[in-house]
Amino acid sequence: MSLASEFKEFAMTGNVVDLAVGVIIGAAFGKIVSSLVGDLFMPMLGRLVGGVNFSDLAVSLGQDPNGKEVLIRYGAFLQTTFDFLIIALVLFFTIKAINRLKKPRAADGPPPAPPKSELLLEEIRDLLAKRA
Repeated sequence: MSLASEFKEFAMTGNVVDLAVGVIIGAAFGKIVSSLVGDLFMPMLGRLVGGVNFSDLAVSLGQDPNGKEVLIRYGAFLQTTFDFLIIALVLFFTIKAINRLKKPRAADGPPPAPPKSELLLEEIRDLLAKRA
């Protein structure tokens, strides 16, 4: 089997295609959540805290040799942390819902009667127990 045909067989298996679709949807979902955090939550949170724009929060370390300001942008870090927390929360609830759907449902009636052979074995066991 040639290398090209082996790769084609590998690439066309269902798991690889499903993984590719999952990665693409995950990337799009990440953009949506980043927009949700950056464009909706953070401005509201900044307004509640007193008009702070989190993306502008930074600490200056001075200037580099070219005269450009060197900053530690902890506001961007806070925004990314909020992105992560929201994504983790949404994934938690999604997986929780999927697991709830997977759980087997309890039977509506009483359990079925055991097979006849099992009943006979129980009788034999009980008779032997009385003998001893």
